Amino acid sequence: MEGVKLTKTGITDKESAREFLERLGYSVYEWYDPPGTVYPTHTHPGAEARLVLEGEVTIGVGDREITLKPGDLIELEPELPHRARTEKGVRYLCGSK
Repeated sequence: MEGVKLTKTGITDKESAREFLERLGYSVYEWYDPPGTVYPTHTHPGAEARLVLEGEVTIGVGDREITLKPGDLIELEPELPHRARTEKGVRYLCGSK
């Protein structure tokens, strides 16, 4: 997907994940979405990252979708239209630049 970088970090420990994202230059906070959460297409002014700690989330860009599982990291370029949903619930770290 153009404007998207996917990395299978294997990191599921919150503190290790936080350190990893901070080394990449992100400001980091933890977030939880319960099952059934849907975010319609939107953008962010800066680069965004999501590193999944527990559960699953599906991110869509254009006509493509990818489901992220624990240890998966997605990085999105600024102003990239994307959407997200979770059927099982998800806990992840969010990074913003």
